[in-house]
Amino acid sequence: MSGKPGAAARAAAFGVVSMGACVLLAACSPVKMGAAAVVGDQRITQSAVDTAVSNLQTAAKPYGSEITLTAAQMPAAVLTWLIKFQIGDQVAASRGISVTQAQIQAGVANINTQAAQAASQGGLSSPQAALLNAGVPPQMLTDLGKYQAQELEYAQIVNGGKLPTTVAEGNAVNAKLLKAQCVAAKSLNIQVNPQFGRLDYTQFAVVPAADTLSQPAGVPSPADTTGLTPGC
Repeated sequence: MSGKPGAAARAAAFGVVSMGACVLLAACSPVKMGAAAVVGDQRITQSAVDTAVSNLQTAAKPYGSEITLTAAQMPAAVLTWLIKFQIGDQVAASRGISVTQAQIQAGVANINTQAAQAASQGGLSSPQAALLNAGVPPQMLTDLGKYQAQELEYAQIVNGGKLPTTVAEGNAVNAKLLKAQCVAAKSLNIQVNPQFGRLDYTQFAVVPAADTLSQPAGVPSPADTTGLTPGC
């Protein structure tokens, strides 16, 4: 699509990045050795998750108690983004979307604007703190910019060649995007290593899996079953 929408138009599109992104666990098809997840024919390695978590922890240290994302939550948070990026690539491929470096950098700038707003509303000292609380280390920002640029291009395609400018248009685009993401995730046959949790298809996020080992005999697990399978 042509045209370079300004920051206001991009923000009106649908608040693309959400600050916080059929689960087939090992019982269905074993996750490959050393993989945190398998998305299509691509492995997301445990070492990639470990590196992202290390980057997140290093960046979070100067902020102290401002970072409410705990060390225990960080692996699932970064894995969520790594999975979402591949879902975004699949949605883009299905529509023939290819974004330029300029569009990616515009996406990064828009994300920083959103993060600044979130930081102000949340009483945080900087946009960086808001991004870290969303599980986004600095090294992941370019990938997040690409993810947003792809969503903006998708929004223009399904909205007649322009970004949404009304609530009704934004809601319609959101519904189509969520459906496209669901179809993409389903086609990718995503498998998450139970060590990290499971995929919740309502938000495309890695969430805690059922804890069956620590339950007393005869007591069912209270684990949430929301979004176990795609709703599309």
